[in-house]
Amino acid sequence: MSLQAYQQASTRAETPRETEYRLFAQVTLALMEAAKCEPTDIRGRIDALDWNRRVWSVLGTACADPENALPEALRASIISLSIWVGKHTSEVIRRTDEIEPLIEVNRMVMQGLRGNGQAAAA
Repeated sequence: MSLQAYQQASTRAETPRETEYRLFAQVTLALMEAAKCEPTDIRGRIDALDWNRRVWSVLGTACADPENALPEALRASIISLSIWVGKHTSEVIRRTDEIEPLIEVNRMVMQGLRGNGQAAAA
């Protein structure tokens, strides 16, 4: 089976929640790898930090849409987290804060997506 056929089959077999979990697992793993780099090695960290910020930006934008079907309180929480991730990412890039809180937030989201607290440690 070709890679493209496998990817199409995989996409069809996943629920949206599973797709979101997989995305968070991938971006969180990238952040964990970036955390191994020296804080001064911005080139080694920037791709993961930017990817994570973009994921959260998309989530925040989606939750700001009045037609989003999520409960209003959950949407507000996701928007708040999206704003925090953007600000914290900037602090990490400026080396005034650590990358680990971004990893922890993503892990908590993964636990919520998993639904029973069995999120993988990425």
